Amino acid sequence: MLTKALVLGATGGTGTVIIAELLKRGIETVAFGRSIPKLEKLATKLGNPAALKLMAGDVFNVQDILAAAQDVDVIFHSASVPYNEMSTRLLPMGEAVMEAANTLGIKVVAVDGIYPYGRRQNDKPINEEYPKNPHTKKGKVKLEFERMFFSRRWSNTQGLIVRLPDYYGPTANEASYLGSTLESIAAGKPAMFIGNMNVPREYVYLPDAAVMIVELACREEAYGQNWNIPGTGTISGRDIVKIAQVAQGSKKPVISVGRIGLSLLGTFVPVMKEIVEMLYLTQEPVILSGGKYERNVGPIPTTPFEQGITETVLALMSRQVRGE
Repeated sequence: MLTKALVLGATGGTGTVIIAELLKRGIETVAFGRSIPKLEKLATKLGNPAALKLMAGDVFNVQDILAAAQDVDVIFHSASVPYNEMSTRLLPMGEAVMEAANTLGIKVVAVDGIYPYGRRQNDKPINEEYPKNPHTKKGKVKLEFERMFFSRRWSNTQGLIVRLPDYYGPTANEASYLGSTLESIAAGKPAMFIGNMNVPREYVYLPDAAVMIVELACREEAYGQNWNIPGTGTISGRDIVKIAQVAQGSKKPVISVGRIGLSLLGTFVPVMKEIVEMLYLTQEPVILSGGKYERNVGPIPTTPFEQGITETVLALMSRQVRGE
């Protein structure tokens, strides 16, 4: 039974929605992040609920995690590192989380993506048994993370990994492909869209993802496995932009950025250069099968794109007016 949870990366896009879902279910929650001011801003946004406790610390420091994880049932590991730091920092961070969980004998839910699958072999949706054959540096590191996570040396803990496709929502930030695009549109500014705008891709609305993630975390039988967190379906970049522009009320230009553009931008913003190797996903999208979730848990929450994108843009506009 899940009565108390710790969320690492609490102020990030996925961490924030997971906390909101936990609180909605009456689950006591510890929000863990690097900055108390950011955590306090999050608490204010959520209405300063009594069930929410704030803890600042370093997710790479086992002792900090141990201090925050006292008496919790599950750690939600939604902390992330920038693309350009993934090869050196992802595994040390994961090791610290698992060591703390193993010491205390508590479960871990790790939030991850689809990079370990590598290139798709056909047009069919990918299930959790699909062979992982990553061809990119980041995909290989992510697969190493999975092997570390499910290693037998963590004999005193259980874990599950949830795999999300591209995501969007009011809490999504620059870590998502769509985050900066929708922020610029919401601000009435010209925007960039990463990848081909004509190819339909899968996106999950983060509040929908949070429902599925927390539901799995509450089920004993879900641990020891990978779980896909599928989106509403597929949609092209052009259709995303149309919906977002209608919600914002203006039509500033949106430019598609590919390999050359990202490489040039990477001269000034290193993370942009690192996205280049993942561009194959914008040309040959990987679609996740939700069959396992439906069979074992139930219906998949699917907010229509028009509703989700509109809600996202309106929330971003409201935040910009408040100067956040």
